[in-house]
Amino acid sequence: MTKAMIELTLRVANSIGEVAAEAWDACANPPSPVRGNGGRGGPCARPLDQQEANLTDQYNPFISHDFLSALELSQSVRARTGWQPMHLIAEDARGELLGAVPCYVKSHSRGEYVFDHGWAEAYERAGGSYYPKLQVSVPFTPATGRRLLARAGPHAQAVRAHLADALIDICRRSGASSVHVTFPTAPEWEILGARGFLKRTHQQFHWENAGYADFDEFLAALASRKRKTIRRERADALAPGIDVHWLTGSDLTESVWDAFFAFYMETGSRKWGRPYLTREFYSLVGAKMRERILLVMAKRNGRWIAGAINFIGSDTLFGRHWGAIEHHPFLHFELCYYQAIQYAIEHKLARVEAGAQGEHKISRGYMPTTTYSAHYILDPALRRAIEDFLRRERAYVAAAEEELAEAAPFRKE
Repeated sequence: MTKAMIELTLRVANSIGEVAAEAWDACANPPSPVRGNGGRGGPCARPLDQQEANLTDQYNPFISHDFLSALELSQSVRARTGWQPMHLIAEDARGELLGAVPCYVKSHSRGEYVFDHGWAEAYERAGGSYYPKLQVSVPFTPATGRRLLARAGPHAQAVRAHLADALIDICRRSGASSVHVTFPTAPEWEILGARGFLKRTHQQFHWENAGYADFDEFLAALASRKRKTIRRERADALAPGIDVHWLTGSDLTESVWDAFFAFYMETGSRKWGRPYLTREFYSLVGAKMRERILLVMAKRNGRWIAGAINFIGSDTLFGRHWGAIEHHPFLHFELCYYQAIQYAIEHKLARVEAGAQGEHKISRGYMPTTTYSAHYILDPALRRAIEDFLRRERAYVAAAEEELAEAAPFRKE
């Protein structure tokens, strides 16, 4: 299917509220595409090509209309916070939504987890204006997921190609310096690279489920010293009389969100200076996505003292952030890493993504994993400088991942 075989009307939506939730989600999290039987599967249904399958066969909570609208309705994302929504919408002649891109006009580089501050400073020292720029991402969320969203069907690849080209056109027309697509899937990274986006790699640490029956079976796969360390850390974390609770669905009451927001503000203020999310965000996302949220909460002496928020995908538990109003040794590891592994095992999830950075995760079973971003830079001189930097950076990331993998805590066969 080529781009010429489908006609699309492209427009910009200044709020995701301008797009019907059902239409957006049909592009963001479509059912696994199949051939035959009207696209509904069945004995004669066959998977589409592997690239199409890779892009569409996993539900991702962060690109859902519910999550993105909670960010906007809560005022966590808006022009005054430096995140002006400018979502790209692609419709056919009948007005049916066939594709979309979550896009924002940025006046700074905060909340992205892909760092380009050095590029901005160098460009502005040379007399250029790096901001505004266009950011294709999920705000404040360093989790891999689709960015060129297309409704499943025979035109999906053509729609993605249109969307990728349209981002470049919008950048030129809007006066932005650049377009940055962060944490896309690997196939999307290739699509963008073929259209002149500069390709960047990054590193996160993810836990993979090898079909463990329980947490003890996971521990049995580790080297003896690592196994003993984890057992000791878990015991020490709960030693002060701390109980851990998994809260989801109807457990997510407003009083629970009050407690969690206090943790978020306490830890976020120390870590980031200014936390991104408002209290209303948690109420909204809790109401919209309660079955997709797992709060791992710690209680001591009858009151909540710490918690970690996770979002549940089709086969992945996504750890986001944590906070605490009491500080106990190893409690962070227990709530964010070990409880997440235990939940994933019990619910037969394939992996845990525990957010950005953190080589300390390796000894706890989270292994180095490559993530991606793509960058279209309009100024030729700036583009050449960044392209040279990224060539060297990709080599460094690959070498570092190989070296870090040698530190895996698993038993050597």
